[in-house]
Amino acid sequence: MQKVQCEILGLSSSPSTGGAYAILLKEVSGTRRLPIIIGAFEAQAIALEIEGIKPPRPLTHDLLKNIIDNLGAVIIEVIVDELKENTFYAKIILDISAITNEIDSRPSDAIALAVRAQAPIYVAESVMQAAAFIPSEETEKNTDEKPIDFEEENVPKTKEAKLAALQNMLREAIDAEEYERAAKLRDDIQRLTNNN
Repeated sequence: MQKVQCEILGLSSSPSTGGAYAILLKEVSGTRRLPIIIGAFEAQAIALEIEGIKPPRPLTHDLLKNIIDNLGAVIIEVIVDELKENTFYAKIILDISAITNEIDSRPSDAIALAVRAQAPIYVAESVMQAAAFIPSEETEKNTDEKPIDFEEENVPKTKEAKLAALQNMLREAIDAEEYERAAKLRDDIQRLTNNN
């Protein structure tokens, strides 16, 4: 499996998603970005560790990291390795007495452990190709351009035009840090791409 090392670029919330958050991963040696919707608890766990805030009692991810350390294991890396039906899957790679173990995980839990263990975060190349985007520099320069609105009369007629318009809207949503809207647009792009 080809994998791409990523880092956490940002974490955001929106009241419109009922408490969901988005974590934005950026590839270390490139420009692609991958938004992943996560729960509020996991977002808090990641944010606390990034900010260096230590709660008076260990949270669940702190407890799990302490157990891993006490068993003599080391978190080598975490990998967001699959995307099935718009759901991301991850693995935590542990080294226990020179034996490598893979443990299935939600990406949010894997990332929360990775920041605690200072372990690298990877994303499978196939996942990056399916769900990542490249931010548009043109969008930043042309802020007076009105985004394409599919409700207007000038709705793109061809599948290719609709796909291009959706990708443009996705870039704008990410640039504006509207990750929930970006996730919905990404899903629309995937549906349109899969409808052959």
